[in-house]
Amino acid sequence: MEAIVLGLVTPVAIVINKVSPGIAVAVGLGLAVVCVLVAGMLKRPFAYIAGSVVQVLAIATGFLVPIMFFLGVVFAALWITAILVARRVEGVT
Repeated sequence: MEAIVLGLVTPVAIVINKVSPGIAVAVGLGLAVVCVLVAGMLKRPFAYIAGSVVQVLAIATGFLVPIMFFLGVVFAALWITAILVARRVEGVT
């Protein structure tokens, strides 16, 4: 879901916030692709660090589209919750 939201940052940034199309595409679609790639690599420990960096960058997209400050924090909270729940579940088994 986060990849979809980040991908949709691109047209919003261009049309509503008058951001340069090159910057909007690089940031929006670039982060969307990175989200999908990192999700596919979550069996490796470094992917959790990369995912955390993506969360920070998603919040930073708020400088292009202000609502992303809020949505980025929501996705970061979901990310942290997923990590904590996974650790708890893995500790039980």
